[in-house]
Amino acid sequence: MAEEKATVEATETATAQVKEATQAQQDPKEFLENFDWDRYEEGIERVDDSKLKEFENLVEENFVDTADEEVVEGTVVHMTDREAIIDINAKSEGVISLNEFRYNPNLKVGDKVEVLIDIREDKTGQLVLSHRKARTIKAWDRVNNAHDKEEIVQGYVKCRTKGGMIVDVFGIEAFLPGSQIDVKPIRDYDQYVGKTMEFKVVKINHEFKNVVVSHKALIEADIEEQKKEIIGQLEKGQVLEGVVKNITSYGVFIDLGGVDGLIHITDLSWSRINHPNEVVELDQKLNVVILDFDDNKSRIQLGLKQLEKHPWDALGDEIKVGDKVKGKVVVIADYGAFIEVADGVEGLIHVSEMSWSTHLRSAQDFVNVGDEVEAVVLTLDREDRKMSLGIKQLTPDPWTDITSKYPVGSKHKGIVRNFTNFGVFVELEEGIDGLIYISDLSWTKKIKHPSEFVAVGDTLEVEVLELDVEGRKLSLGHKQTTANPWDKYSEDFGEGTVHTASIAEVVDKGATINFNEDIVGFVPSRHMEKEDGKKLVKGETAEFKIIEFNKDFKRVVASHTAIFREQEEKNVKAAKGRATTSDEAAPTLGDANAQLQALKDKMEAAAKKK
Repeated sequence: MAEEKATVEATETATAQVKEATQAQQDPKEFLENFDWDRYEEGIERVDDSKLKEFENLVEENFVDTADEEVVEGTVVHMTDREAIIDINAKSEGVISLNEFRYNPNLKVGDKVEVLIDIREDKTGQLVLSHRKARTIKAWDRVNNAHDKEEIVQGYVKCRTKGGMIVDVFGIEAFLPGSQIDVKPIRDYDQYVGKTMEFKVVKINHEFKNVVVSHKALIEADIEEQKKEIIGQLEKGQVLEGVVKNITSYGVFIDLGGVDGLIHITDLSWSRINHPNEVVELDQKLNVVILDFDDNKSRIQLGLKQLEKHPWDALGDEIKVGDKVKGKVVVIADYGAFIEVADGVEGLIHVSEMSWSTHLRSAQDFVNVGDEVEAVVLTLDREDRKMSLGIKQLTPDPWTDITSKYPVGSKHKGIVRNFTNFGVFVELEEGIDGLIYISDLSWTKKIKHPSEFVAVGDTLEVEVLELDVEGRKLSLGHKQTTANPWDKYSEDFGEGTVHTASIAEVVDKGATINFNEDIVGFVPSRHMEKEDGKKLVKGETAEFKIIEFNKDFKRVVASHTAIFREQEEKNVKAAKGRATTSDEAAPTLGDANAQLQALKDKMEAAAKKK
């Protein structure tokens, strides 16, 4: 530095001397011949101290020290489409790319900026400066200072990242979590990219030099004040303007300016809706009325439909009981269907009013949601806002001429609709059902449950047994459509008749025998004894005598023992007859021998059987 200064001083002295010689009309040639070039090259030309001091002051005032890693302040003196020209009071002006000022789109000529010398002279001799490096050097101190003093900082949103955004603050890349962008949920993060916003430094990790900023923190304080003011003024029935903040399946959350309220789905519209998005959409502005709130007003219940006149109040007087109305099925339940006959006005068609049939079914068997139906107004209560409707009233009551269509003793065909433990319900036509008791299903079969005999949906022939018009009841029979086989069986299997059959089952008090597919006879134990004293066993075939036949109770009792006992009685009677004859005529020796021989033969025959 000393050598450079001496050279400068010598150059200036020589220049001054040339000027003086010229002004004194001295011959330049002569001056140059007499000039001491050795002293000039050695730099030992003496310069006046006052001039040297003046030179040093000028340099100090007008030129900056351009040492490396030192941040200086410069002034924007010119701007192009791509660069900013910065004056730092050096020998030349510096150039900085406008990309380094993206965080400050309002940069203009005359602004003061911090810069760092990046290149003293490029290949064109141009001084190259860096604003980004200067900001980086100063950034950490500024960030820490802003965090400690809770100051508001400017930041440029560079890009979106997982979970949030990357923000340029003082040249440092800080993280902006998605939850800290705004007080309301953000659905489109990209709308913030490229924007300059105000932030608050909320967290600094000194070890990893990570910075977290928040935009939400800046507006929460204002919102809290607004919230207190709004809560303090809340009253039931008050109408406020709000913005749809969130939509759920059960309702809509409304932002009232820092205070959230809920409109339940039932308070959105007088008409039935399946989802709130049928009525409102996100970010929509609308007026709502305060219905209720808790003690600390943290839960606010809002209403939208209450701002409109109730549809029942607008219902015309022309609708009255007995009128026919048209509407759309909006809800179906097991007990009936709700029909919307006008916007927000519904009537109930009970399942019992959907068909004249007394055999009730589900409402879904008759209508579906969305169907357009016609019905008759049965009841109308405007005060309680209730209406009952009927569909079956659109057709004649089938019981009107029931006596002529289904007289007692007439035979018809019907469809099995339902079972009970005691019988079967058969539908003769829509609205006409009858009951067949289990005892009237078959003449011969013993049925424990109707499902053993028929199935739902089967077609049965029936006969009308009884008719109760007032009670709307029909008593039917199926077995009555065929002849009673027991009338014939009473002759074929009457008491005293003998039949051959096999023992089917042996039970405690006797056994059962099958005479045919309808008649099952019972043989008591004492009537199972054979002539030789033994008893019949299962599968053994023998002759049986009917000793009891009851057509009404379908009871048949048989006996095998009675077969040979009857013969024994006959023999006893014959013996008694012969004894009487002997009294009239005295027996002879030949008669005695004959009787002895007969007794002997009988004993031998009995021995052979054993």
